[in-house]
Amino acid sequence: MSKLSRPLLMARTFALLAAAAVCLGPAAVFAQDVAVGSATATVQAVLQVQATAALAFGTVFQGIPKSIANSAADAGVFTITGEGGAGISVYMQLPDYLATATGDDRMVISFGTTDASVDSTVNVNPAAFGSGWQDVDPHNFPNTITVGTAGQNQSAIFLGGKVIPSVDQAAGAYSGDVVLTVAYNGS
Repeated sequence: MSKLSRPLLMARTFALLAAAAVCLGPAAVFAQDVAVGSATATVQAVLQVQATAALAFGTVFQGIPKSIANSAADAGVFTITGEGGAGISVYMQLPDYLATATGDDRMVISFGTTDASVDSTVNVNPAAFGSGWQDVDPHNFPNTITVGTAGQNQSAIFLGGKVIPSVDQAAGAYSGDVVLTVAYNGS
């Protein structure tokens, strides 16, 4: 063999091997398999909150504090509707005082560590507590609260408190905002 033919022979051998690889390549693809899976999710019911009854102290007198229990007919009531049995986080923003409509006088309001209850039944009557979390701190709700129970999609929060009018409290109507924020917590 001449020196020129040896490189030519190697090039032809390489070309034949490359052609064989191309021809046999599709056979290797036929030996594979493909599966298609799926991803799914279910969005829970929208969480809704409604203030259904005000914490109503009624008539108060100068210098005489007045309390309303969370189990009294005049307790504040919030209803929460959503996915039954789903865990929620609850935050309540409570006022430090009630004010006149013009804002020229204020009256102290306070909330104790047992001034709220969460009824996990469809009950919205604070005087007829069903089941749930009774006498909890409205500043720090438990992390275990749910929207109702499995099969029921409503809970209610009952709020009590105490107003402390001064001895020279101006006559008139006083009010303050109680803001309830709830969110699903994934439990």
